Amino acid sequence: MKLYLFIFCFAVTLLNGYSQNRTIEVCANNCEFSSIQKAVDAAKSGDSIFIKKGVYKEHDIFINKKSLHLFGEEGSIVDIDNKGYGIKVEASDFSIASLTIKNVEVSYTSDYAAIYLYRCNNFKLKNITLKKAFFGFLIEKSKHGIVENNNISGVGKSEASSGNAIHLWDSKELIVRQNKVYNMRDGIYIEFGSNNVFENNFSHDNMRYGLHFMFSNDNRYSYNTFQNNSAGVAVMFSKRIQMNNNVFKKNWGTASYGLLLKEISDGEIYHNTFENNTTGITADGSTRITYRENDFINNGYAVKFVGGSYQNNFSRNNFLYNNFDLSYSGGLNDNSFDKNYWSDYTGYDLDKDGYGDVPYRPVKLFSYLVNETPESIILLRSLFIDIINFSEKVTPVFTPKNLTDQQPLMREVQW
Repeated sequence: MKLYLFIFCFAVTLLNGYSQNRTIEVCANNCEFSSIQKAVDAAKSGDSIFIKKGVYKEHDIFINKKSLHLFGEEGSIVDIDNKGYGIKVEASDFSIASLTIKNVEVSYTSDYAAIYLYRCNNFKLKNITLKKAFFGFLIEKSKHGIVENNNISGVGKSEASSGNAIHLWDSKELIVRQNKVYNMRDGIYIEFGSNNVFENNFSHDNMRYGLHFMFSNDNRYSYNTFQNNSAGVAVMFSKRIQMNNNVFKKNWGTASYGLLLKEISDGEIYHNTFENNTTGITADGSTRITYRENDFINNGYAVKFVGGSYQNNFSRNNFLYNNFDLSYSGGLNDNSFDKNYWSDYTGYDLDKDGYGDVPYRPVKLFSYLVNETPESIILLRSLFIDIINFSEKVTPVFTPKNLTDQQPLMREVQW
């Protein structure tokens, strides 16, 4: 009998606890609260705040309570009216969803953001639209969060007057997926971030980089598209990165690239497409990277090695119709380029084993000349260039003598 009484009392206590979690409505008329901040102030841990359709002119909304959940219906808009931040959070176990936030103040001294998180854990930012943003999401010293299915755009006319759509600093174990970011300075920016996953994001038409990260180890980037940015992706001073199934496309400019690797080590780059970029990949101080089964299509340069890079391996990649497949400076440094498909390869396969019987030299003399004298690019399609490339092929003088693909593939790699 005592056991049944204990179970009954425990159940009543549990139900009373649940009943205390409320949904507080915010609306322009006929609600207890017409201000989001006042609703937050009145809420208790575990409550939800439902923001009904309407325009709410508020800024610097501050949340420091655990387990609050803000969500809106279609047409619920927070208009910051160029007065600082939108929502600032220092809490855990919370979510913000299904809101439109617009008109973030542009500043040359402060990083004003639509949503600013500081020391937050276990959070979700989902189905949020940010318009006319300076910074979109600014997330600092936070972990275990999901940033999903958001649409972020800005109107800055220069890098100095624009911020980043998703800016992460000293944050780890986050999932950033299915976001669309455009017309910002950088689409996604990470510094001192580790063990994060970035997947299925579309970053396009940004003034600087589609993705930019520094000092960030053990991160994975998968199934993202970086298109029509001033430069696609810049990866700097990081270790153990994995980039797979991404598209780097139409990133054009005099010093542009699909992917820049600067002082990177111990990474995997596979199943990516580099198409119509000024340069597909620029590697500077890149060491122990495996490049496999990537497509390089119609780029100015497919791959450029411009600094001390060691023990990199290129295998089973497709080099298709690039102006230059490979530009290389310095010694070979234990880098290998075997078993790739090269559309310019004109060799033969008499034993029918699928590999060319004649090694392929991917570095052309003309690419060396263009690096030394950029103006010579105007000779790209001339007969003179064919002659000097052939002479260098017969007797290498300016290009690395040992840089060859000993087993060039006769057919494109399917992956």
